[in-house]
Amino acid sequence: MLKSKTFLKKTRAGGVMKIVREHYLRDDIGCGAPGCAACGGAHEGPALEPQPQDPASSVCPQPHYLLPDTNVLLHQIDVLEDPAIRNVIVLQTVLQEVRNRSAPVYKRIRDVTNNQEKHFYTFTNEHHRETYVEQEQGENANDRNDRAIRVAAKWYNEHLKKMSADNQLQVIFITNDRRNKEKAIEEGIPAFTCEEYVKSLTANPELIDRLACLSEEGNEIESGKIIFSEHLPLSKLQQGIKSGTYLQGTFRASRENYLEATVWIHGDNEENKEIILQGLKHLNRAVHEDIVAVELLPKSQWVAPSSVVLHDEGQNEEDVEKEEETERMLKTAVSEKMLKPTGRVVGIIKRNWRPYCGMLSKSDIKESRRHLFTPADKRIPRIRIETRQASTLEGRRIIVAIDGWPRNSRYPNGHFVRNLGDVGEKETETEVLLLEHDVPHQPFSQAVLSFLPKMPWSITEKDMKNREDLRHLCICSVDPPGCTDIDDALHCRELENGNLEVGVHIADVSHFIRPGNALDQESARRGTTVYLCEKRIDMVPELLSSNLCSLKCDVDRHL
Repeated sequence: MLKSKTFLKKTRAGGVMKIVREHYLRDDIGCGAPGCAACGGAHEGPALEPQPQDPASSVCPQPHYLLPDTNVLLHQIDVLEDPAIRNVIVLQTVLQEVRNRSAPVYKRIRDVTNNQEKHFYTFTNEHHRETYVEQEQGENANDRNDRAIRVAAKWYNEHLKKMSADNQLQVIFITNDRRNKEKAIEEGIPAFTCEEYVKSLTANPELIDRLACLSEEGNEIESGKIIFSEHLPLSKLQQGIKSGTYLQGTFRASRENYLEATVWIHGDNEENKEIILQGLKHLNRAVHEDIVAVELLPKSQWVAPSSVVLHDEGQNEEDVEKEEETERMLKTAVSEKMLKPTGRVVGIIKRNWRPYCGMLSKSDIKESRRHLFTPADKRIPRIRIETRQASTLEGRRIIVAIDGWPRNSRYPNGHFVRNLGDVGEKETETEVLLLEHDVPHQPFSQAVLSFLPKMPWSITEKDMKNREDLRHLCICSVDPPGCTDIDDALHCRELENGNLEVGVHIADVSHFIRPGNALDQESARRGTTVYLCEKRIDMVPELLSSNLCSLKCDVDRHL
């Protein structure tokens, strides 16, 4: 079935252009459930389980699949990655929105959908005849997508009734949007917030720690005292940057002094390329590598970089006044030549938060659920998290993600992501090192491995026609003894005219890696092989690096 939309567009030259957009709809897109009689079980890639064995849920006791909306995928990806969560339907509408809004989350969700054991299924609802919806007049894109998700959820529940003899199998819609949830329930779709569903999993209480707290009410602390000034909205920041009132730059926290930072200004402003920020209120909840807008202070308030070494000892909210005394100590009398342009953060243009490695700060109250997390990177502020596993996580390296930073909190709030292992263990500290320096080191996915050549491999007749045979030459490797990937070699021979010919030989990896496929993309992302003590992280799978692309003695290879 073909749907087309035709409209006229006026060109810059004043002419009129007719634009026709075609959208193909199909009837043969499978629901992802193997053995489904209604659609013949047609599906591509990893499929759902026919009888989902999900963890016991007090709100959904019957077998069910989960169908999350865009915001759940964006903000609760840590929960969805947990091994306890399986049989999730990822709609094409949701996946496209995630791709437009967060490339890192999109990469993570694609990795999860390629995991056969997780049973995540991508359903192309935008090209399914019964689930495609057109945008109505006066309806914005966000509302249209919400409606498309509900239509797909309702279709799934009606579709699965034809598959399940006892009509017990359901699709549960997971959304944190109150209005969207209410509309779904009105339409007869079982719907819950992510928190409601996770808390109903009585056999997996540890999942609650991985929930991201996004509401302001949940992020606020009990004291209620306002510490920081409010961030200006993005529209005002953009106007201010355009008019020159504010400057845009990258926030870089200091390793030695947690009350000091610099902002490297974007653009060609040579006069104020670097601006100093001093004091908790002037830092105004910015985190290392955030893109911020700063206001330049009058020259009378400029300061000089401090030589004092200050490390955050984990103050309480009530200790802010003591911190202000410390800030005054930083502003010592200096000559006017030492003063640098000084400013304050007025807004955040883009957050560049990532998962942070570290450990829980020592606490005297073991029973408390609220704890401070100390990141391994001293440029990152401590993070307040809630966890019921404090006694288990003490003395262990863990990963924590930031959820938000309200105005009345001395520290940002976050949630527990993963336990890495005991502090001091070689494997644990190596993992921390790789994660903190953003070195890709996960095992190669099945999608990548699927592009490896089939074994056993041998040179073909086509290779003999298109390549020069150099096997009669004496070719020597320049790699050291014991090296497993011998990919560099040379030869030297005397020519008839008395000259010496020197040949440099490099293993031809491009023969096995074709441009644009998953293997090529993963190799480009890794960039190089990383060597650590007693460990290395390959740029390409071992079959290529240590076998087919290794110039072994008396073994045919492509150069």
